[in-house]
Amino acid sequence: MPGPDDLKAVNERRLAARAQCTRFLQGRPHRTPREQLEALAASAEEPSSDFYAAGGDVTALEVEVAGLLGKPAAAFVPSGTMAQQCALRVWSDRTGHRAVGVHALSHLVVHEEAALEELHGIRMRELADGPSPLVADDLAGHPGPLGALVVELPLRDAGYLLPSWDELVALTGAARERGIAVHLDGARLWESQPFYGRDLAEIAALADTVYVSFYKGLGAPAGAALAGPSDVVDEVRQWRHRHGGTLFSSMPYAVAARAGLRDRLGQFAELHRLAGERAAAIGALEGVRVTPDPPHTNAFVIYADVEPQALREACIAFAEAEQVWVLDWATSAAVPGWSKVEFVVDVDHLDWSAEQAAARVGQVLDLARRG
Repeated sequence: MPGPDDLKAVNERRLAARAQCTRFLQGRPHRTPREQLEALAASAEEPSSDFYAAGGDVTALEVEVAGLLGKPAAAFVPSGTMAQQCALRVWSDRTGHRAVGVHALSHLVVHEEAALEELHGIRMRELADGPSPLVADDLAGHPGPLGALVVELPLRDAGYLLPSWDELVALTGAARERGIAVHLDGARLWESQPFYGRDLAEIAALADTVYVSFYKGLGAPAGAALAGPSDVVDEVRQWRHRHGGTLFSSMPYAVAARAGLRDRLGQFAELHRLAGERAAAIGALEGVRVTPDPPHTNAFVIYADVEPQALREACIAFAEAEQVWVLDWATSAAVPGWSKVEFVVDVDHLDWSAEQAAARVGQVLDLARRG
């Protein structure tokens, strides 16, 4: 088992190799800070900036997001972690219940160091822990009061899984019948929309509040929004300020988010289709499994019969030799000796056929097996 220093050295080598790559099957091509800022400047639309998150591109972005999601209002928040804490604090205060229902694999549980409980005294009740999305039966199994139900679309740490439309309707309806506010963790809601074949507002209508991210599929450097009823959003703005999230200016993030909505939002259906093709081709490789099959979004998980350390080394060595970045960071799978690695199809990966993608993955796996 490699120690922290070993992993740090591997990651430093990984970043150096990645910076030299000219083609990418995963991740985004390297751009200098100057290139990123020049692109932002070219995208700016408003004649003036915001002032403490009011005016300029920030207000324009909030109006745009509220309209897309069919909600009365939206607030820009610097991070999704902050946005969700603020929203769930509001719902807990309103209901008087200091607990929210979550999946054990949700981002709130896995990636946020118990922030809800540490900062707000809100307990997370894990309604399910298996590799499948929340459904109405999971909620029924927890008869106690809840301030809110959190539904993550998709459930990333289970393999970017989505419930069916009927399952989602039944789950949110069951929560509403019990007077439980429904909050959508929509960090990848844009990417989930093609699976349902419904517009964003129809999906968002199943929830009381919705969080969306701007830095994942939309390509902004950071930023999120929380949409919902106007009075709830007003309270979220107060909690954003208490969290230190009302920046003197959020203009760069808002400009980039608006550019992402303009340039990328319409491409997720095609990315979903391409993910299906690539999952099928990669899943046909020897010693490989993919899940879900077919993918629910533009992302899926690859399981391979090689140790994660060997796969990480092979990815770096291949990048150093070929200047092609094939796979991101591999981790241990539940089966000893196997690796798992997330595979995301983004707008920077459109110049690969499914056959070419599978061939490159196969080359890296062969290199890992040879050690």
